[in-house]
Amino acid sequence: MSQSGINPILLTIPESFESARLLIRAPLFGDGAAVNEAVVESIEELRPWMPWANQIPTIEESEIGIRKSRLEFLERTDLRLLLIHKETGQLVGSSGLHRMDWQARNFETGYWVRTSCAGQGYISEAVEAITEFAIHQLQANRIEIRCDSRNAKSARVAERSGFTLEGILRSEKRAKDGSLRDTMVFSKVRGVEYGVRT
Repeated sequence: MSQSGINPILLTIPESFESARLLIRAPLFGDGAAVNEAVVESIEELRPWMPWANQIPTIEESEIGIRKSRLEFLERTDLRLLLIHKETGQLVGSSGLHRMDWQARNFETGYWVRTSCAGQGYISEAVEAITEFAIHQLQANRIEIRCDSRNAKSARVAERSGFTLEGILRSEKRAKDGSLRDTMVFSKVRGVEYGVRT
């Protein structure tokens, strides 16, 4: 149950919103091919950081993932969001709001960008828009970004987007290479980093 006593499945949540260059939307059946193309292009950059990027998925596997994400969005258990370039219609990457605590209105955001779109500010743009969406549409009290301490690009996105580094969890989980990784925890908190007060 949410803070207001409403089951989150009853919440009306917009399925799409925009930033300057991006259409940011919930996944739809049929998006698997576009996601697959982006993952295949970017697998070497994704592999060190993403648990699901051990091997190149088939188009069918990508479509299964999209359909599961669609159902989770409708159930309000995970809000995956696809990043689509408004002019070209190309899938730029993926983000969303995950590991949600509806009672506390706490969310975690994560992200990845396809290799051909890296370094162009798309992910920072998306994170800022998704943060605004979480604040205004979902009444978020806290939004987190967590990343491997060795993932400098991911940490820079958090810093550029105005998230505060709260700390580093030492030897917090196994990295993709089997070593123990340190996890950086960034956050924005209502009334501190953004001006809406409780």
